[in-house]
Amino acid sequence: MTTSEIRVSAAVGKGYDEFWNCEKRYRVLKGGKASKKSTTTALNFIFRIMKYRNSNLLVVRQVMNTHRDSTFAQLKWAQSKLGVSNLWRNTVSPLEMVYKPTGQRILFRGFDDVLKLASTTVPCGYLNFVWIEEAFELPSEADFDKLDLSVPRGNLPPDLFKQTTLTFNPWSGSHWLKKRFFDTELPDTATFSTNYLINEFLDETDKAVFERMKKSNRRKYEVAGLGNWGIAEGLVFENWSVDTITIPKQEEYQWKNFFGLDYGYTNDPTAFIAFKVNPIKRKVYIFDEFYQKRMLNCDIAREIRRRGYSKERIRADCAEPKSNDDLKRLGISRITPSVKGRDSILNGIAKICEYEIVVNPKCINTVRELSTYVYDERVKENGMPIPKDCDNHLCDALRYAFEDVKFFRPDSSEQLKKDTLTAGISGKDFNGGWDI
Repeated sequence: MTTSEIRVSAAVGKGYDEFWNCEKRYRVLKGGKASKKSTTTALNFIFRIMKYRNSNLLVVRQVMNTHRDSTFAQLKWAQSKLGVSNLWRNTVSPLEMVYKPTGQRILFRGFDDVLKLASTTVPCGYLNFVWIEEAFELPSEADFDKLDLSVPRGNLPPDLFKQTTLTFNPWSGSHWLKKRFFDTELPDTATFSTNYLINEFLDETDKAVFERMKKSNRRKYEVAGLGNWGIAEGLVFENWSVDTITIPKQEEYQWKNFFGLDYGYTNDPTAFIAFKVNPIKRKVYIFDEFYQKRMLNCDIAREIRRRGYSKERIRADCAEPKSNDDLKRLGISRITPSVKGRDSILNGIAKICEYEIVVNPKCINTVRELSTYVYDERVKENGMPIPKDCDNHLCDALRYAFEDVKFFRPDSSEQLKKDTLTAGISGKDFNGGWDI
């Protein structure tokens, strides 16, 4: 056995032999956290590009700007782990990797421009490998089909093969990925399921995290721990999906932005959520979030400013008046305490449940919480079960901010005023109306 073979075997570890050697058209891997799925895939592709001359790889995520801290970093780590970093040139502008001996490339793209994605080319060889990381973020099977019909492409020499690899956490069994790849056995598809139990690189403190999860949130453990499909039974919010929304200009007046904040520090994350509401169509569109432990108030204020929300009204947990006052001192002037009282949790949830919720794919922590936020049948309030008080920080922030939704009444006359000004018509000439 050569030195390189020993290095690869030691780096990958156990549990992935069939996945590593699979050459079927579709290689689909669902798994829990710490299951080695992303790191093993990264190692596999660095190895493959170097093994198969003229092969190239296209790496895709739903949002382009998420690559740098995820897939790009993982593939760079894989080069180092295999001891071949000196053979690769990695650049961030453009974001790509070049195997220096041959010029083969690893390209990075986002599904946020699927038409441009389909026209991706390489200067030498064949674009025969595709890796879709966090495939659960892809809301549209139609977008996947557009890519699949275009990449990989071309007639390949006998020593190469075409393959699309999809890796993801299976947060919901209603996702199109399950029906497409797992519910029916297909000759051109190989599916795999992994979890942290096969990761021999975890230490006892890592394993303890999953043991605590197993006790505190069994549903989350089933998905994030064991890599099983999430199920809808018992979910607090059932009418939600992952997608992007484009609001027509003539409907902009129907939508308004709302913002919520739930504090955390050591054990719980600070959770900030931004969403739009259309009370006419009864829709909520969650478009931004941040979710991080050990954030000081100055860190929270800095992040809110960085995202451009410092002048917005933000509903924050009323249980932390000192933090609310501190944020005001730090320039987040419209921070407002949440409204709590008798039945406030159940009443707040009931209001949100009147709406259809759409989550932008980049809000991965919101997707995780909505997938695991369930009622605790053992605990009741006035005879009604209440949600489990764990892993619900963004859901709490959503509920705080939703208190302001009842005051929003879209006024079409305001939109008509804007349209009139845009068209260059005076207010008095239009509908006998207004002074503008």
